[in-house]
Amino acid sequence: MTALTTDVSAPSGAMTSRHKLVLTLLLGAQFMLAIDFSILNVALPVVGRGLGFGLDELQWIATAFALPAAGFTLLFGRVADLFGRRRMLLAGMVLLAGGSLIGGLATSPTMLLTGRVLQGLATAVATPAALSLLTTSFPEGPLRTRALGLSGALMSAGFTVGAILGGVLTDLLSWRWAFLINVPVAVVIVAVVPVVVAESRTRDRARLDVPGAVTVTGGLLALVYGITFAGEHGLGSAGALVPLAAAAVLLSAFVLVERRSPAPLAPLSVLTRRTVTWGNVGGFVAFATETSLVFLMTLYLQKVLGFSPLATGLALGVLGAGTFAGGVAAPRIMGRFGGRTTLVAGLVLQAAATAALLGIGESRDSLALMLAATAIGGFGNLVAIVAFMGTATSGLPNAEQGLATGLATMTQQIAITLGIPVMSAVATANTGGSVLGGVHTATAVNVAIVLAGAALVGSFLRRS
Repeated sequence: MTALTTDVSAPSGAMTSRHKLVLTLLLGAQFMLAIDFSILNVALPVVGRGLGFGLDELQWIATAFALPAAGFTLLFGRVADLFGRRRMLLAGMVLLAGGSLIGGLATSPTMLLTGRVLQGLATAVATPAALSLLTTSFPEGPLRTRALGLSGALMSAGFTVGAILGGVLTDLLSWRWAFLINVPVAVVIVAVVPVVVAESRTRDRARLDVPGAVTVTGGLLALVYGITFAGEHGLGSAGALVPLAAAAVLLSAFVLVERRSPAPLAPLSVLTRRTVTWGNVGGFVAFATETSLVFLMTLYLQKVLGFSPLATGLALGVLGAGTFAGGVAAPRIMGRFGGRTTLVAGLVLQAAATAALLGIGESRDSLALMLAATAIGGFGNLVAIVAFMGTATSGLPNAEQGLATGLATMTQQIAITLGIPVMSAVATANTGGSVLGGVHTATAVNVAIVLAGAALVGSFLRRS
């Protein structure tokens, strides 16, 4: 059956019905994948009690997802370029359905972690494929910016929606539905995508750079594992230092391999482009700080104000609304002011709103301040994320869109993986006998990181 293709002859800035259908499918797939990272966060204690996880073992439910999601993304982004982006999207959806089914029916920690690993691998396979199909289906300009704006809104909002949905499903049904809900959605996407979305791949016949794939995947896996272990046990522990050292060696080897490879996995000419480099720096800061802020506010709502998982999820829904509004508004802002200004302005607004959270206290009277500040900060965060996606994928030919979107997805996954354990460590180390004190300290660090990121991007990213 022949897939429908997008009508590129439509007037600039106008979406045809085919555009909208393709966009709906690709955004649905990305949104579902984004939700999976956080959907179990508020349910971790319940899952632990149900399957026999020890308190110190709960972190592996998140880590089992994050390791493959971050470690394999760059590899599968390039594989999608060479062997077919639609094919990889479908493979990722099949993996997601299988992993979700295993997790939802789990009767032991091993079975649950197997499901989470498959979900993470599905994210690495499908997310860059869906993003590169998005960028190749819409020509660079207003249409692509609008599509990326909606994509960024849903991907970032997915982290918050995951927390809300996880709380609702856990309280009203069972934590198992946090897995099982993926299965029917994945089946629908697998059935409809071949009919609606045309296959897309690079026209060259380059072979996969195996040495580059091995070194970068091994390096990223070691990096994410080391970061996660350091967040739990401290940077000076052997369990953190050994994988971090291995990551440094493997990633250095990757650079050397790419310099000599006739068909590199990630050409250094792409990696060193200012838009790619500094766009990803801005995206890293945006994702690491906002997702870790969700963690800090979850800690505040449950440990300081005494909210239930369901009430916590609903309260964080205001942040989700702010992020969605930012994603909708960002394309117009970016179209008027350019990627550099939009990225910096979004980060500055996020920092200002986050700084207001230093005023929250132990009384529920602080709830209004928290809701307003997180909504405004979420708006700024999503404006920055849309600018990051547009900047990091601009000016590149279609043959390299899988690589560019793979880099962007890898940035997102590593940022989320790094941000939460680092902010958790800061909050825990500075409680001074008060959870609120730790939240305040970590929030101040969060603000400093966002402002530093805005300064770096503003200084080194050329105006566009």
